[in-house]
Amino acid sequence: MQINLFGLAPWVVFFPLLGLVINLLVGKTLGEKFSGGIASLAVGASFVVSVLLALSLAGDPQMHYVRLGDWITAGPLSVGWVFRVDTLAVTMMLVVSGVGTLIHVYSIGYMHHDVRHNGDPGRYTRFFVYLNLFIAAMMVLVSADNFLMMFVGWEGVGLCSYLLIGFWFEKGADGIGNARAAKKAFIVNRIGDFGLLIALFLIFATFGSLQYDEVFAKVMQISAINSPVIVLITLFMLLAVTGKSAQVPLYVWLPDAMAGPTPVSALIHAATMVTAGVYLVTRSNPLYSAAPAAQAVVAWVGAATALFAATIAVAQADIKKVLAYSTISQLGYMVAAVGMGAYAAGMFHLVTHSFFKALLFLAAGSVILGMEHGEDATQHAAQRRAGKGSKKQQQARAKEQFVQGALVFDAEHDEQFDPQDMWNMGGLRERQPVTFWVYLIGALALAGIFPLSGFFSKDEILGEAFRLQPGIFWVLLVAAFLTAFYIGRQVCLVFLGKPRTEGASRSRENPSVILVPLVILAALAAFGGAINLPGVQSLEHWLEHTIANLEPGQFSLLLAGGALLVAGMGLLVAWAVYGQAPLAKAQPDPLRRALGPLYIALEHKWWVDELYDRIIVRPYKGLAAFLSSGVDMGVIDYLGDALARLTASLADALRRLQTGLVRMYALAFLFGAVVVLAFLAFSR
Repeated sequence: MQINLFGLAPWVVFFPLLGLVINLLVGKTLGEKFSGGIASLAVGASFVVSVLLALSLAGDPQMHYVRLGDWITAGPLSVGWVFRVDTLAVTMMLVVSGVGTLIHVYSIGYMHHDVRHNGDPGRYTRFFVYLNLFIAAMMVLVSADNFLMMFVGWEGVGLCSYLLIGFWFEKGADGIGNARAAKKAFIVNRIGDFGLLIALFLIFATFGSLQYDEVFAKVMQISAINSPVIVLITLFMLLAVTGKSAQVPLYVWLPDAMAGPTPVSALIHAATMVTAGVYLVTRSNPLYSAAPAAQAVVAWVGAATALFAATIAVAQADIKKVLAYSTISQLGYMVAAVGMGAYAAGMFHLVTHSFFKALLFLAAGSVILGMEHGEDATQHAAQRRAGKGSKKQQQARAKEQFVQGALVFDAEHDEQFDPQDMWNMGGLRERQPVTFWVYLIGALALAGIFPLSGFFSKDEILGEAFRLQPGIFWVLLVAAFLTAFYIGRQVCLVFLGKPRTEGASRSRENPSVILVPLVILAALAAFGGAINLPGVQSLEHWLEHTIANLEPGQFSLLLAGGALLVAGMGLLVAWAVYGQAPLAKAQPDPLRRALGPLYIALEHKWWVDELYDRIIVRPYKGLAAFLSSGVDMGVIDYLGDALARLTASLADALRRLQTGLVRMYALAFLFGAVVVLAFLAFSR
């Protein structure tokens, strides 16, 4: 029996919106469990609708439209608010809502601790309002039937990233570090959004429409390959992709996005914002197919990003920043794939990456929570020891604690201790066994180890690269080695050996509300490759109903074996350096001695942020200061003040004419009459 439930499509957006409205109205009043529960149910309902749409498409795989009404009608521009239901859109809906639901459930437990650790439990409900808004915006983006509606969702996820990265805006370096990170993400993405806007203007000027089908049909009528206008459109789109999907040179915002709570990192990196660029290229495949020159640029930008970010991840100490650069690198794989025209391979890796990267980020959050609990226990123990003294001394300490807050940390120790620094960890395998095993599954999937999901999706990209652009294949293969090395290094530093700090030795496993989503994601990371196994290629057959002339991926056992060998070598090198003889407390990174100046360059992220600061930020601030003091105050304010002074002088002069004497007014009237009569007499 064929299922036809396409009319439910708007509810993929409406359910998250309904959840955030309920939380805005009564969430704070009804408490944390209600706020987290209603937000999770809203996204879960959106996932159920996505599943029903997928079942409907299985019986009728052609694209369908659900029109809510007209939106903009201005001259030749006519844009409706229309939901597009096809296999590509529904694939994205399933990823966004499915992984998003697990992140929401995880957040119930994580944020319960995080808001208290940061001293403001009142922000709990606000977090889930932002999270629901993020899902709703991403659903608008992927369900759009036209470029303008897609742009609304595109901007919506940018706004949500700003709100969530800066969720603890008063925290961070100098009390504004997190606010700076949010601002950096917002500004860098505006550069990419400028590119997308120019692309949309060119599309409308060239094709007279912003509706996907109309634009793509007219593209097919253009016989000239690499038409200048099509190349310009696709290159401006690439600028948008480099911003939203964190590619060279606009990737710099994504590592700083770690300032947000860990569930935010998982949502941005796995299911929402950063996948938007890959989706944009895939959705616009007729445009890119007509511009092979632009395709080549896209592919090489992706490959360069994959390698560049992987090198940086090798020398980072922050557990989340390693994963952040890993995301940038894996996005490079996806962008390289869609740039080569291997759209199915790129989307396959997007799906599997959402599984294992969400797993890794959330498991990293579990590690961080365990470390924070361990540090809290350490501080409590220190206070109990320090509490042994005279009653008067204890009262003085209690008064000091009351003034400074509920819990006073030793200043020197607190300054040194960072729960995200992998050098403060070690030995967590025994303290957090469930987290260790799920983390290991995610790490092996990221490295591309058989038979986990990452093996199949990454090898399909490598196979397509070997067939289409061998130069890109070798770049991606080196990136694959580095990927296996840095994720192996991370597992060794975090979980193996002995605890290198007191906080690590006292860390503990987290409750089931955090662990259950991790176990589900671990299962998806392990078996998710089944959606597009070689010879079956279910995902490719699914997407071929939407993507015209989709070429089936070619699985090569020889290439797969070679890539597996490269990944295995990366893991073995990581084990030899960090696992065979686990690092002791205060022991420096062995790579520092082995790589010398190169390690310093990697540790400082090739000084790209410093370069941007020197050639862009400082000159911009200097120009702003000049315009503010020199032009604004020196010229504009001076002219304004001069005009005010002139007006005051004229007013003072005219005020002298107001004498209050009637005879003076009569004389002035007579003088004026004489002047008028004289003018009339002499003007004839």
